[in-house]
Amino acid sequence: MLPEDLIPALQALIPEERLLTRREQIAPYECDALPVYCERPRVVVLAASEEDVVAVAKLCYRLKIPLVSRGAGTGLSAGAKPYRAGVLLVTAPMNRILSLDAPSMLARVEPGVINQQITAAAAAHGLYYAPDPSSQIACSIGGNVAENAGGVHCLKYGVTVHNVIALRLVTIEGEVLEIGGECLAQPGYDLLALVHGSEGCLGIVTQVTVKLLPLPARTRTLMADFGTVREAADAVSAIVRAGVVPAALEMMDQLAISATEAFCQAGYALDAAAILLIDLDGDPREVDQELALVEALLDRSGAWRTQRAGCEDQRQRWWKGRKSAFPAIGRLSPDYYCIDGTVPRRRIGDVLEAIEGFAEQHGLQVANVFHAGDGNLHPIIMFDAGETGALERVEKLAADILEYCIEVGGTITGEHGVGVEKINQMAVQFTDEEIGQFLALKEALDPPWLLNRGKLIPTLAHCREYRALRHRHD
Repeated sequence: MLPEDLIPALQALIPEERLLTRREQIAPYECDALPVYCERPRVVVLAASEEDVVAVAKLCYRLKIPLVSRGAGTGLSAGAKPYRAGVLLVTAPMNRILSLDAPSMLARVEPGVINQQITAAAAAHGLYYAPDPSSQIACSIGGNVAENAGGVHCLKYGVTVHNVIALRLVTIEGEVLEIGGECLAQPGYDLLALVHGSEGCLGIVTQVTVKLLPLPARTRTLMADFGTVREAADAVSAIVRAGVVPAALEMMDQLAISATEAFCQAGYALDAAAILLIDLDGDPREVDQELALVEALLDRSGAWRTQRAGCEDQRQRWWKGRKSAFPAIGRLSPDYYCIDGTVPRRRIGDVLEAIEGFAEQHGLQVANVFHAGDGNLHPIIMFDAGETGALERVEKLAADILEYCIEVGGTITGEHGVGVEKINQMAVQFTDEEIGQFLALKEALDPPWLLNRGKLIPTLAHCREYRALRHRHD
């Protein structure tokens, strides 16, 4: 139960138009982009400034009320699922680009700035922001920090943590922390890395300073068609082993190909079992040499056709197809559940074959579209939530896939985060001692356990219960 004085206290802090309490106002905020897990909060606060964030945090701390922060709501792990007896703090209205320093190649932005807007603002200076999740036209930079988001071009240029040099963080007590800076090295522990991927459990990001990169002098794109998924997976390892680091190295299987081609006519081969999309960029002479080398490697790996994008329009169509894969697959099924796990590149083929077996065992279809160069898989499980027991089967299939990723030396997430979705698998990946250290960090920055509690890090009791249950089923 919430204290009776919560709403009056918030009304004294936040203008009425940014305080949502009616059912129809709150309904859009019940879940993130994984709608199978949802809950209606008592109140939603639309923060317009860091001062708003500080004021709400202090109030929740004083009244001991759970607080969940949310950006654009594009997350895929239920990390922004609110609490019925809590406050949902939305930072999307904090959407200003505060400064763009072209000579220093830096941009300082508020957390609600959309990922793609940073590149749009930097383009006039010949610069861009590298991390580009598939949701980049909608996802916010604060959420990118919370999940340590990746993207198709992060093989060469890194994920969010590699492209942020400083941020401001508000603790549950309302203290504002400045973490990182423009100097190359900072003394002490790397708290900047700690905040990335912390999923709003340690504090609320109110400002982010990102690195910008010069636009590449040349970018060439290849598309290779394969008769088997295993050949395509082996080609990925061959390319990286040869010393080539593509800007992007993406893979789609036959189900994803056919769905995407029907959705946006990207120009994909419908008779291919798998395709690779590859971007090579940099100095024109280097790109030309790498282009010839990669084509030879693809041929030796079993590609039955390799194409070079003949113009920018064709290149953009190929990439539009890749980034449209999720909505394209959504047309094939009433519901879908997208998970992510990361595995060593040499095990991609093994994992894809295992996914096929798991899917057959559970009576479900799975499409695969993923960042092959990183080994970051995105199995998309199709189902009908209206069918009795369907969600339970989906959750069991997802658990089998993620726990197999751990078994082959991988991890349960590459960029989507843990949230609610993968909380059980944390107990499989980590020991009690490791979980204990994570809990100690949480205790240090959020002593009352009010920020996004029940997400990311399971309690030791939960870990033991899940392991015992898993052991019985084994």
